[in-house]
Order: sequence, then structure tokens, then C-alpha cells
Amino acid sequence: MSDELNWILKQAATGRLSRRGFIGRASALGVTALAANTMLAGAVRAEGPKKGGTLKIGMGGGESTNTLDPALAASQVPFHNARAFGEPLVDVTPDGGLEMRLAESVDSTPDAKVWSFRIRKGVEFHNGKTVTPDDVLATFQRHSDEKAQSGALGIMQGIESMKVDGDNLVVTLATANADLPYLMSDYHLMIQPDGGRDNPAAGIGAGAFKVVSDEPGVRVVYEKFANYWDTSRGHFDSVEFLVINDATARMAALQSGQVHIANRVEPKVAGLLSRAPGLAVKNVSGHGHYVFIMHCNTAPFDNNDLRMALKHAIDRQEMVDKILAGYGSIGNDMPINKSYPLFDDTIAQREFDLDKAAAYYKASGHDGSPIILRTADGAFPGAVDAAALFQQSAAKAGIPLEIKREPNDGYWSEVWNKQPFCASYWGGRPVQDQMYSTAYLSDADWNDTRFFNPQFDGLILQARGELDEAKRKALYSEAGLMVRDEGGLICPMFNDFIEAVSDEVQGWVVDGTQEIMNGLAPHKCWFA
Repeated sequence: MSDELNWILKQAATGRLSRRGFIGRASALGVTALAANTMLAGAVRAEGPKKGGTLKIGMGGGESTNTLDPALAASQVPFHNARAFGEPLVDVTPDGGLEMRLAESVDSTPDAKVWSFRIRKGVEFHNGKTVTPDDVLATFQRHSDEKAQSGALGIMQGIESMKVDGDNLVVTLATANADLPYLMSDYHLMIQPDGGRDNPAAGIGAGAFKVVSDEPGVRVVYEKFANYWDTSRGHFDSVEFLVINDATARMAALQSGQVHIANRVEPKVAGLLSRAPGLAVKNVSGHGHYVFIMHCNTAPFDNNDLRMALKHAIDRQEMVDKILAGYGSIGNDMPINKSYPLFDDTIAQREFDLDKAAAYYKASGHDGSPIILRTADGAFPGAVDAAALFQQSAAKAGIPLEIKREPNDGYWSEVWNKQPFCASYWGGRPVQDQMYSTAYLSDADWNDTRFFNPQFDGLILQARGELDEAKRKALYSEAGLMVRDEGGLICPMFNDFIEAVSDEVQGWVVDGTQEIMNGLAPHKCWFA
């Protein structure tokens, strides 16, 4: 390597020269862009994370009704809050494996029915209290209480009993479940002092960042927790989440340098934004899906013929093309896609079929009155346009959809999981059991389609205890078909997570578990 190339590489790795500047100068020295990027990535890793600075993230998905209670996290900003101040027992790695966090080890009996989580010693909560197995037990007990309205209730109800045994939390399941550690990675299950029972919205956890101020719907400010236990994380001095629900304003804030990261980049502008100087657009496919949800127990959606009419009346390919601009894939009215290891790719793809839609609509006996679909800009990127496309295609089958546009503020507290037909999104979950347990079991608090089906419940419980992978896959396949053909989910598309990131931010890792590196960009990234 020439002295000049070595010098500019050093400048770029330490942040004194931008990535684009390095590639340009390296190209002048005869180095290809691919080779230059590879060299720079290696040099940055060699330099190691730098400490300091304030990371600012512009976020869509924040409301004035938001709370710091992890149990109630239902949209983007509450999710990121939980990730910032909280720490789970285990986490899911970008490649789908498990990483030990507050649990330093996990063991089970051969039948996967009794699990033991050894709790890490010497970890401190933000209030100075040491994390104990009793805090873990209390946290799980709170999330098992229906009064807590936890998004993890469906997961916790699979537990028969819990107890502390020395340094361990011992969990006994009603039925065996080989995936239990993955379920414990749920972002609602951040461990809190005494389980958060006294004040669950205090924002006290064991995470890398400590809450300084919280203005719901405006901004949340964090500072690095001085006694954080994991020295490999938390490189920034402070982190700010700025709520900027308007997509255009959010991208403008990024381009002007007001923020370093912006979530929910609209697919229609992603290509243009990627050409802006000093920025990079990051996208990754995964479990996330954009949906329209119907309450199966509420008229007129308690009629499966009507539900099937609506499912056949949506043009999935048109939505992927026009709403996702190719940043995603077609859905099949079930929450599972090929990113799940036990996905059954032999299940037939539901097609856009106006004749079937019209036939089902006629069979439903619907009186022809408007069917109200509620949506908002914040439901998912392009939700209003997607609803309009749905309205147009349904009209061709004689189905009278009426779009009601709701305010962004309060959408997740007043519309989602309350109104009988609305636009929504799911970030997905690492394994099928967690997705189904969270949103489709009859007793799940977040059963947002009101799909109450004892046969389906039985299949999921049976799949949990089935350790033969082929048989387990067959059970999940049967369950998926039941959701597709009998449930209230209309899933036209699986979305990529798309973020725009300043070149100042280093250490970005591709992670399709959830947006912004599964919420861990503040923990794992640093400034150049």
C-alpha cells in the first residue's frame, strides 16, 4: 500500500475524511470502489469504537400518549425507549442466534419444559439497586397480570410457574417449548427494579442509557449510564430521540444535520435520498409486515365470507410495486414469511381475484353500506396511499370501502386494537411461536384481529411441545392456513426496514429483527 493511500485511509478511519471523500481519492490512485469500501471497513474496525458525542435520531412513530412503561410499547418511539434504558434476559443476534444479556446462561430439561436462567451478578439498575433474580421474577409476574396490559401477555401465559432458586430464575412451562429463550427476548420484557410494580413508567432499567427527560410526542433525552455493565456497548455520551412524524420533515432534518439517523424512510424517496451527500440508506428484509386488520367478533367482520371478499379484493403486487417500490415482498394473509426457519413455502399464494371477491361479497349478504377502513400517515409508510389502492380495487368487485383518515397522534392508543378495521404494522418476532403467541392466541392482550379459535390455540400449544422439527413445521403450516383462511388479517406485503444514516455514524450492522439495528444502533454505533 502506498504511503498516500495509507494516509488517506487513516484519515477516513478516524473520521477526518468522509467515506465518499476517501473513495474518490482512492479511485484517483487506481483503487476500485469495492476494494476501497473493503479497506475502509477493515480500518474502521481496527481503530475500534470512539467514545463521546450526542447521537440524535429523528423518529416517526411517537405520540403525546406514549409512556415509558415497557409493557405498553406499541409503536416505534416506545420500542426504542425500552431498548435504550432496558436490558432483557437474552437478545436475538442479527443472524438469528441468542446472545446472553442479564442471563449469563440458559439451561433446560431434555423435554424443554423446565428452563433455568442464571442471572448475571454485579449488574446495577439506574437507581443504584443491584439486579437480582427476584427483580426478574417480579418483572415476569407483572407482565403475566392482565391488568398490566402487556404486549408480552400471550407469551407469559404459557408459563405454569416461576421461582427463584439461588442465582437462577426457574421457569416451568404448561407445555414444552424449545423456543422459550427467544420469547424472553421480547422488548416488553425489560427487567425493572421489583418488576416495575411501584412505577412501571419511571424509565428505570439496567440498560446503557439513563432517562434524563421525557416529553411524550416531542423528544426523549438519555445520558450514558456511568455504571453500565457491558463495556462493549454504549459509546455515545448521550442520545436524543426527536419525534418527527412527518416523513418529509424527518428527511429534511437528516439532510440538514439536525439528526444523524432517520427511521421509516419512505420507499418512494429511498433511491433519491441515497444519492444525497454524506448519507447512506440502509435497508434490510425481515419479519416486518404492513397490514389491514379486521375484528373477527365485530359486525360486519364477524362474517368470514366478507373477510374473504376483502382478502381477494386487494392487489398485493400493486402494493409492493407502488407502496414499497420494491423494498419488500408479497404477503399471504398470515404473519409468517420465508425469514422464519420453519416457514412452509408450499402454501399457495393468495391471488388478487375480483370474481372470487365479488362472489364472497354476495355470499356474505352485506347490505351494501360503506365499510369503514381507518388509517393514518403513521400507521405505516404509505398507509394512506395503500388504503386508497385497496379502496379502488375493492370497488371493482362491488365492495364499498370508505377510508377514514385519523390523526397520527393517538392512533396507537385510540384506533389500533380498538376500532374494528384499520391499517397497522408489525415488526414481527424472531420465531413463529412468539408471533402467534403475541397476536393470535385467544388470550393474547394484543390479539388485534380478535381471532378467538380454540383449534388454533391447540395447534400452537402442540407445536411448542413438539421437538421433532418436521412435525413442528407441519403444525405451524396448519396454523398459518387457519389464520389465512379464517382470521381477520389482511397482509398484502412484508416490508424492508429502511433507515437513512449520516456518514458520521460508524459501526452499523445489518439486522432485520426490528428497525434501526433492532433498536441497538445507539448501543453499538459510534461517531467517526
